[in-house]
Amino acid sequence: MKILQAMAGAEYGGAEAFFTRLSVAFQRAGVNQRVVMRPHEGRAKVLKSAGIAPVEMGFGGKLDIATRFGLKRQIKEYQPDIVLSWMNRATSFCPQGDFTHVGRLGGFYNVKYYRNCDHLIANTSEIADYLVNSGWDRERVHYLPNFVGGGRAQPVKRAEFYTPDTAPLILALGRLHENKAFDVLLKAVARVPNVYVWIAGEGPLRKQLEQEAEVLGIKPRVRFLGWRDDAEALFAAADIFICPSRHEPLGNVVIEAWAQGVPVIAADSIGPGTLIQQGSNGILFPVDDFVSLANFIKRLISDEELHKTIVENGYDQYEAEFTEPIVVDKYIKFFEQLLS
Repeated sequence: MKILQAMAGAEYGGAEAFFTRLSVAFQRAGVNQRVVMRPHEGRAKVLKSAGIAPVEMGFGGKLDIATRFGLKRQIKEYQPDIVLSWMNRATSFCPQGDFTHVGRLGGFYNVKYYRNCDHLIANTSEIADYLVNSGWDRERVHYLPNFVGGGRAQPVKRAEFYTPDTAPLILALGRLHENKAFDVLLKAVARVPNVYVWIAGEGPLRKQLEQEAEVLGIKPRVRFLGWRDDAEALFAAADIFICPSRHEPLGNVVIEAWAQGVPVIAADSIGPGTLIQQGSNGILFPVDDFVSLANFIKRLISDEELHKTIVENGYDQYEAEFTEPIVVDKYIKFFEQLLS
């Protein structure tokens, strides 16, 4: 069984991070694969350290003939049984040929980009339902979840970011974009005295969010960390993880927090709303409702029993559904089913 993966990813993003994790996991599992991706020094370094030699191509606009011919040449040379293309651009660049073409979606993307695919992978059941409702046969749509690593790390020293060891510390991760609703988190923090917040990520709203923290009078308690590659160490330093997203198809960060033993508060958007059972493995608040978020932060800080319950149940769900061995086994069985 030979798998060629194609990814035209952005500089940062959850899908890009999972593509890297899955490629490395495939390598560990002995999957025969070739990886074609847009140039990215960090991802390439991780892949090479795992024994994968990625083939880098531009994946530019519609007139990028070089990538179209290059990808076609790689497929002709490697002769894969399956081409796994990630998201819209890589899928649209993929030629037709004597292989099974599988498109992988991590969001509610326009299905026009996938019309040449034989099968589709959705990483949530809601996305799978969306694809079926958009006209795809149920037999050709497959739900395969993401996984996150369960390794623990030494905590980042709070002093590195001028944060008291005794203060409750909130962690948030993600692109600084309107969909992620970090403005809602800042408004909530303004209503909770003494709590500190670390926001790890980059994006177009950074300056605006920094200004908002200043206007709200909480700038001394907010740290913008930029994009980080040490999420486990950040989780180890935190007391609470918050995902305030207005739009979050999966909520991969929720699973990461579960794996790291950190209690989760999340906006009741599609992904987290599906994963979290209220008061059991996390807490949900209405999208954009910073007053409810602030009240839940106060409650979780003061209620040790609730804190313990959420941590234990979240970790149990991670171990039951979202570990690397479980998810990689699902992928391999899916590939074998396609070829049988």
